[in-house]
Amino acid sequence: MDLTAQTAVKLRERGRQLVQRWLSRRSPPSRSVTLNHRNVFILPSRAGMGFLLVIALLWLLGTNYENNLVLALTFLLAGLIAVLPVHTFANLSGLQLRLLEVPPAFAGDYAEAKIAVSGGGSRAREWIHVGWPPEEGVHLELVECDSAEIRVSLPVVRRGRVRAPRLRVESRFPLGLFRCWSWVDLDIEFLVYPRPIAAGPLPVGLAPGEGDSGERIRGGDDFAGLKPYQPGDSLRHLAWKQYAAGRDLNSKEYESRSDARLWLDWSLPVARDTETRLSVLCHWALQAERSGIAYGLRIPGATLAPSLGAEHLREVLTALADFPVHSPVSGGGHGSI
Repeated sequence: MDLTAQTAVKLRERGRQLVQRWLSRRSPPSRSVTLNHRNVFILPSRAGMGFLLVIALLWLLGTNYENNLVLALTFLLAGLIAVLPVHTFANLSGLQLRLLEVPPAFAGDYAEAKIAVSGGGSRAREWIHVGWPPEEGVHLELVECDSAEIRVSLPVVRRGRVRAPRLRVESRFPLGLFRCWSWVDLDIEFLVYPRPIAAGPLPVGLAPGEGDSGERIRGGDDFAGLKPYQPGDSLRHLAWKQYAAGRDLNSKEYESRSDARLWLDWSLPVARDTETRLSVLCHWALQAERSGIAYGLRIPGATLAPSLGAEHLREVLTALADFPVHSPVSGGGHGSI
């Protein structure tokens, strides 16, 4: 990129920042916004600029040839172009947008915001477009009803708490010769879960057990007690001290403890990078919820006991989404709340 192109990019970025600061002063973030003369802007569209050019040409033609009919048509069209901005502005002025709900989404998918749009009076509102450019957005008309609920979508790439940009509310009613628009900040923040990545079956019983929970398995390394000697028992496990003290001949019994519950542990995914680990844990949580297997979560900084249900799933996915982006953690470390 040459010096001229770099300068142009810097100037555009500087101009964008100045416009954003100016918009923040005129239309600060709010979960409910009413459009008025402070936050609504209007300019001729391309069709409107062409229409103005036609009026200018007709005026020159009528003046040069002293044609009263052409001049009358010119003044009629000029009167129309003078009245249209009022109607276009009135179509948006007084419109109220209120944020209702922001459901969570997964990275790599579309996040939606549920918004209530009301006309704020008996006036009909026609050809209104709401969306995040360059996405398609939503078209609505408040003719037979005074309010409507819409869902506006935005693609999300990364997990975590994602701040949504300003919504564009636009109208070109009635003839499309003027474009009236507003940039609205409804204080929308998306909770974006990690993108699920399949990585084999559920790791049931692979995580180490805790406390008294779990299943006892014979033949481990933990001493469990004494049992009467049976022919065939290993001589190494005989309780010689008790036998020397005059007691019956017994054998030492050993066992190990394996947690039968499903623990989604930070050390289980094979991947080394943080985002892939979180994506695998997210997939396992969804799979366990669908299978009806109680599951818990152990990641650096958070531990959630095994459970089931929509609320538990939401807590697990939220913990994965809020995991720090840059966190120097080891592969096998555990954290606690």
